Amino acid sequence: MASSYQVDIVSAEQALYSGDCEYLVATAEGGDVGIKPGHAAMLAQLKPGIIYITAPDGEQELFYVSGGSMEVLPHCVTILADTCTRASDLDEAAAIEAKEAAEIAIANKEGDVDYAAMQAELAQAIAQIRALEWQKRARK
Repeated sequence: MASSYQVDIVSAEQALYSGDCEYLVATAEGGDVGIKPGHAAMLAQLKPGIIYITAPDGEQELFYVSGGSMEVLPHCVTILADTCTRASDLDEAAAIEAKEAAEIAIANKEGDVDYAAMQAELAQAIAQIRALEWQKRARK
């Protein structure tokens, strides 16, 4: 069995990653999914969360993804992200501020609030904070 497989991550704006991977974790609609070489073919919808890649040389890459889809084949994984950012490029203060603002808007029962939009913003802010936490743990 092969010890690695090809991973490509692309968004509407750019190609973010292309390389060999030994292990990948992605936040799918049904929960986090771990992919190793030779994984069964599958399609998964991604929700706001992380993409965590371990390369064969042990180097780790971490991305925040706002959603999208992932195609898994035994020798390659393709991720088509709505938006995707390297975790190192995220602004922790802005993510915390966005989370707090969304929580306040959801709690506010007065006014004209689009609760679905606020829930989506809250989910994205929480996912960004989670990506930053994973990145901090990976550095240790």
